[in-house]
Amino acid sequence: DAIPERAIDGNRASNWAENSCTHTQNDKSPWWRVDLLKTYSINTVTITNRKDCCPERINGAEIRIGNSLTDYGNTNPICTVISSIPAGTSTTYNCKGMKGQYINIVIPGRQEYLTLCEVEVTVLDTCNDFANIARGGKVTQSSLYGDAIPERAIDGNRASNWAENSCTHTQNDMSPWWRVDLLKTYSINTVTITNRKDCCPERINGAEIRIGNSLNDNGNANPVCTVILSIPAGTSQTFECNGMEGQYVNIVIPGKQEYLTLCEVEVSGIELNGSSENRLYLLNLLLHHCVQTKNVRYTWIVVESLLSYCIYYSPVCLVYQHQTCQATMGHN
Repeated sequence: DAIPERAIDGNRASNWAENSCTHTQNDKSPWWRVDLLKTYSINTVTITNRKDCCPERINGAEIRIGNSLTDYGNTNPICTVISSIPAGTSTTYNCKGMKGQYINIVIPGRQEYLTLCEVEVTVLDTCNDFANIARGGKVTQSSLYGDAIPERAIDGNRASNWAENSCTHTQNDMSPWWRVDLLKTYSINTVTITNRKDCCPERINGAEIRIGNSLNDNGNANPVCTVILSIPAGTSQTFECNGMEGQYVNIVIPGKQEYLTLCEVEVSGIELNGSSENRLYLLNLLLHHCVQTKNVRYTWIVVESLLSYCIYYSPVCLVYQHQTCQATMGHN
C-alpha cells in the first residue's frame, strides 16, 4: 500500500512503520513523478530519505524537470544527480528556475527499489513576472555614438525608432558590447531585448548574452546564457537564462566589426544575497508544515511578515487536497 501519494502527504516521517513512505517493486530504472498540473519555474526540490532501512538505495537517483511525458517524463532535463541522502534526513536541491510541469525522481539503469518519504517543491513566481532588475543598475558600453548613452537601454521605454531617443548606439567597434551592473548578485530568469525598428535590425544577429560576477574582458568572458540568432525589427524578444547567477549582464557581438544598438534591455531575477525567504516569491507546492481549520463555511489565516510580498492564489498540493497535483510511480 506504499502509494505514490505518500511522498506528498505533508509528513516527513521516515520510518516504514509510520506509513508515510512510497515504495516501488525491485524495478529496472524505478521512478516516481509528480504532475504539477501547469508549468512552473522550479526553485528547489527537497527529498526525505528512509530512516530505518536501506538509505543507499537513493544513491544515483536523478531529479528531472520538464514538460515531456516521453519515457514517463524520465527524459526531461536533469536538475541534479543525488549522490546520497543520510538515513532519515531531508536534502534540498537547487534547480535554479528550471521550467516544467513534471518532476521525476528516477534511478536510471539499475535494478532497485525506490522509496521516498517526502518530496517538496518550491517555485519561483511573481504577479505576472519578475520585476525588471536592470532599472537602476549602472550601465556602460564599448564606445559612444553621438548622445546614444548606455542608460537609454534601461530607461523603461521600448520605443524603437532612432528619432525617439531611446536606443543606445556604439561606434563601429570590434566586438562591441554593453553591460549592466545589477549592483548585487542575482539568479537571472530572463533577459528581454528590444531591437531597433527603423534601421539595421540584423546588426544584433550573433550577439551573446553573458552573465556572471567577473569583469575580466569587461565582463565579456562570463558564461553565455544564449546566442541571439535574430530579433525582428522593432520587436522585443525574451531569452531564458534558467537561474544563471551574476551581478553583470553583458550583450556583446564577438569577433565582428559592428555597431551595437539596444532599444531596451530588461532583466528578471531574484537576489541571492541574504535570506532567500525574504526575496524569493516562494510557493511551496508540496507542503510539509500545514495548518488545518475546523470545517466551517469561511476559513482564514493571519500571517505577520516584516516585508511586503506579492500574493496570488494558485492551487497547491495540500495535505487534504491531493487532487490539485498527481503523483505516479513505476518502472521502465
